[in-house]
Amino acid sequence: MTKPALTLYLAAPRGFCAGVDRAIKIVEMAIEKWGAPVFVRHEIVHNKYVVDGLRAKGAVFVEELDECPDDRPVIFSAHGVPKSVPAEADRRQMVYVDATCPLVSKVHIEAQRHAENGLQMIMIGHKGHPETIGTMGQLPDGEVLLVETPDDVATVDVRDPDNLAYVTQTTLSVDDTKDIVAALQTRFPNIVGPHKEDICYATTNRQEAVKEVAPKADALLVVGAPNSSNSKRLVEVGAKAGCQYAQLVQRAENIDWRALEGISSVAITAGASAPELLVNEVIDAFRERYDVTVELVETAIERVEFKVPRVLRTPA
Repeated sequence: MTKPALTLYLAAPRGFCAGVDRAIKIVEMAIEKWGAPVFVRHEIVHNKYVVDGLRAKGAVFVEELDECPDDRPVIFSAHGVPKSVPAEADRRQMVYVDATCPLVSKVHIEAQRHAENGLQMIMIGHKGHPETIGTMGQLPDGEVLLVETPDDVATVDVRDPDNLAYVTQTTLSVDDTKDIVAALQTRFPNIVGPHKEDICYATTNRQEAVKEVAPKADALLVVGAPNSSNSKRLVEVGAKAGCQYAQLVQRAENIDWRALEGISSVAITAGASAPELLVNEVIDAFRERYDVTVELVETAIERVEFKVPRVLRTPA
């Protein structure tokens, strides 16, 4: 039986970013150095396949430091942690490794610098996301106020409208964040912004690739986890870019084939915490059902690498 023809538009860049790659290496190297178990506070990155793979190697994932024993190493996730977490680890004389993405750490440093200059912080982010919790936890309670939408800007209660600065979560929608920043600048004309854009290069690049590829396709599939902020933003960006069907899938087994009946083209991308293996799995699933032609749509080339912490490096 002849398979129907289908064009797969493969977005690039996609998948792992430098911060995710570094965080996974940190867990693997820690297990190699200290043996199992190594404890990890929160999922090291938001992807079940990655987490399950590290768990099989000897990582134990917990939500809070009090679930970790004093005598085993603990790793802080790529999303960052409040200052109170390493302070408590120090108090307990624990061995710990901070896998916070360097671009998230940059936002932490910005927040501290602005606070030292007497500015109250406004954070653009998602309530309850570990990165938001970590960034807000760099300063005392009340020093960082959270806004999620332009409407929030109208009601945020600040100490002094002329002494404010803002930072953003690194995995937000670029376009949505622009609207919130515009609302902040309208209400607080003297608000100080980041020296350099807080939304990370990988988030921006993946969203730009989706904007390029989504209008070409009948459907967009984003490979990623439901708790991955940057993956969910890619779905939203694809829908806004004109793709009528944009969905998040964790694995090929999650594809809703009935929803794709009658299509002739699909765009595929992956969130920054999704490994390429899962993208290939999705492509193979399409090959089983269609006569597939793959077209790469590349909008940027990434060469960013982050070093692992010195404690895990092998002496030269």
